[in-house]
Amino acid sequence: MTEKVLSRVDGAIGRIVFNNPEKRNAVSLEMWELVDAALDRFGADDAVRVIILSGAGGKAFVAGADISKFESERATAEAVRHYNETTARVYSKVHNHPKPVIAQIDGFCVGGGTALAVCCDLRVCGDGSQFSVPAAKLGLGYGYAGIERLVALVGPSFAKEIFFTADRFSAEDARTMGLVNRVVPDGEVEAYCTTLAGRIAENAPLTVGSVKVIVGETLKPESARDLQLCADLVKRCFDSKDYIEGRRAFMEKRKPQFVGA
Repeated sequence: MTEKVLSRVDGAIGRIVFNNPEKRNAVSLEMWELVDAALDRFGADDAVRVIILSGAGGKAFVAGADISKFESERATAEAVRHYNETTARVYSKVHNHPKPVIAQIDGFCVGGGTALAVCCDLRVCGDGSQFSVPAAKLGLGYGYAGIERLVALVGPSFAKEIFFTADRFSAEDARTMGLVNRVVPDGEVEAYCTTLAGRIAENAPLTVGSVKVIVGETLKPESARDLQLCADLVKRCFDSKDYIEGRRAFMEKRKPQFVGA
């Protein structure tokens, strides 16, 4: 695996690190493809219960596309189509991944980095982090899927402010908007995310996974919601060995040992 993307399993946590710090972790096509493959591996690994995405170097999460690669990666219409399909697939895979995904945000989170963070289930940043979507300063079009996810997260008014102004927003701005879940001191983001992921990993995977799916269904138009799927997921929880283990652990005043079945 290229050193530009690092991935490893750390107990119940799958970690994916964008490792291009000299360019504030700007992402090339090859890097997107490696992230795509890592998400598949973690999805198939029952030992992994939570995924953390982060950027190396402590200065940035992800600063969007690596512009220096455009000549080689976006030189033709076919190349542009392939690049766009790849990034769209990764964003969708993060957003719809069966396991919770946490964005560990140190420093700058710009453009495609913000789009990637929005796809995650939870976002934690340092108090010095800054966020920006500079599409309007570059004349870029921004597709429906990305805007829909942002609106679902921060609402239409803040989504318009983010795009209309193309301003750089502080961590406190992001917290006020609902763009991030938590703001912690710079230098403590990794430790906080590791602890958070550990708490999630200790809980029943079927419950956590079902809630992720059901929350997604609530965001769809009423006519498009799959209520039967939601009911089936709830029933699966109640039919599981983990439900028995949870009850017994509660009665025995001990920590439950969930297996995801």
